[in-house]
Amino acid sequence: MNTAYTSRGLAAFALAALPLAIAAADPQPDIIAEPQSLNPMVVTAALAPRTANESLASVTLLDEATLRRQDPASLTDLFRGQPGVDVTSNGSFGKTSSVYLRGTSNSQSLLMIDGIRLRSATLGGPAWQFLDPRMFERAEIVRGPRGSLYGADAVGGVVQLFTPEGEEGAPQPRVSVGGGSFNTQRYSASLAGGSGGTRYYVAGSRFDTDGTPVREGGDDKGYDNTSGLVRLSHTFDGDAKVGLLALRARGNTEFDSFGAPAETDFVQQVAGVYGELPITDTWRSRLTLSESRDESDTLDAFGFSVFDTQTRTARWENTLGFGVHELVAGAEYSEDRISSTNVYDETSRDNAAVFAQGLLDFSPFAVQASLRYDDNQAFGEEVTGSLVLGYDLDRHHTLRASVGTAFKAPNFNDLYFPGFGNPDLNAETSETLELGVRGQYRTLFWDLAAYQTDIDDLITNVDTTGDGWVDTPQNVAKARIRGVELAAGAEIDDWTLAAALTYIDPENRSGINEGNRIQRRASQSLRLDVDRELGEWSLGGSWIAQNHRYDDAANQERLAGFGLVNLRAGWDFAPMWSTRLTVENALDKEYETSRDYINAGRAAFLSLHFGGW
Repeated sequence: MNTAYTSRGLAAFALAALPLAIAAADPQPDIIAEPQSLNPMVVTAALAPRTANESLASVTLLDEATLRRQDPASLTDLFRGQPGVDVTSNGSFGKTSSVYLRGTSNSQSLLMIDGIRLRSATLGGPAWQFLDPRMFERAEIVRGPRGSLYGADAVGGVVQLFTPEGEEGAPQPRVSVGGGSFNTQRYSASLAGGSGGTRYYVAGSRFDTDGTPVREGGDDKGYDNTSGLVRLSHTFDGDAKVGLLALRARGNTEFDSFGAPAETDFVQQVAGVYGELPITDTWRSRLTLSESRDESDTLDAFGFSVFDTQTRTARWENTLGFGVHELVAGAEYSEDRISSTNVYDETSRDNAAVFAQGLLDFSPFAVQASLRYDDNQAFGEEVTGSLVLGYDLDRHHTLRASVGTAFKAPNFNDLYFPGFGNPDLNAETSETLELGVRGQYRTLFWDLAAYQTDIDDLITNVDTTGDGWVDTPQNVAKARIRGVELAAGAEIDDWTLAAALTYIDPENRSGINEGNRIQRRASQSLRLDVDRELGEWSLGGSWIAQNHRYDDAANQERLAGFGLVNLRAGWDFAPMWSTRLTVENALDKEYETSRDYINAGRAAFLSLHFGGW
């Protein structure tokens, strides 16, 4: 008997049966409202506050309680195995990592921090590995195209991270110290409060580790990160509001470059100011001015290089209410600038856009329709749109169907890298169809979605001279991605349960690799999170299982599947004081998500917290 196949089958059956089992144990779903954590308020999916059920989107919220319970060393540890999410990395602790939403690439998904986009304009995607999870209080993962709301690169979806906001009252300090395996040390502190309409939150953190080898037989590769955050807002009489945000992370990561030691000094930064004004009782207007930076100074086998990118954005957004209906409309202007030791043909480009979305409620029907026009200096004009239909079967079950388009912008390396770039590239374009149904009960939710994404004009590096060397990127490839996602969660007595089952078929649809799976994507993924409160104690664990993937487009270099077990325990031993123990990869599993790059084995971390962390 194939035990691996049987285990996956049993796990899938158990996950599929979970909604029915818990619903049967929930005899009065109509009497008591469900906990907010099971139907949370989200804002990323529709540019307006909606419960997860009302958003008519495939959305996952990782709230503050989840972040504190799991206390992850990196964001990718938190995201791995979530519905529709896959992660690869070139080792652990600050090493290059990619997050794939629904099989799309790292540069085909958008990362935002409090509404400010963060990415590398030269590479196209964000550096997830350099963001400290302790700087954030929640994360929203929206799967499916959002190009009509956010513009370029939101093909697979959007991840938005939210920083804490202080509350009215006396200053509330928090301090955390800890450490563990690989000579790792972690420190963080914050102060939050508010008075007279003013709220503030100030925080800092430090992460330092000797790290582990990234290749078999190699030396330990260290990593350090120092992060700071300031968030301030003031609400005036009449409900007008102004605020500012500044988040900066800087540090150093060591890695391997063709067998030689290498290192990168990095900076990740977002900053912004905003003003929000109620024009009338039904019209609210918000203007945000922001800047993000992705900077790296690298010494490797090729020598010393600098790649610094800066994006400045002005976004004007208006929300108008018409009874139960809402209209969101606005405009956006952004400018990318780069500075590098390489001499690019162009070092800046701008993008202007206008967008509008209608949120219409004809209960039990709901309609969401959006449209956006982008005009980019480098690659021209793009129009994206989305139409979502929802229908409440009853007060607990909602059907949804959607169609949406999106595009990925060619990055500066694609367009202008010296001796390689192709300034005639077009943007990649996509179309996605999705069907979904959600069940929402007092102590349980479940969400099932099936989708297909077709991507045209994929940018691929090709050999145009026939000499065997890749020499230029061109719009020649196509892809078709099909998938099914099942997510479920429950809160029963002192138990908190979450589960995710993902099946995906990401297929190349052109060239010699037509019919092959897109490289580095697992096609099956399962994640189970179980936590239990026991008075002053809490116990929990996560099981993440993924099948094999291929490291190359030809599907010849197969990377084995794996299963990871993470354990955690907490003890509130005195008022305002607690301690937490986490054991990551508790079974000491050896695994790779990129060829020849190994991840850390078993790692234990102990931390002490003051201030209700």
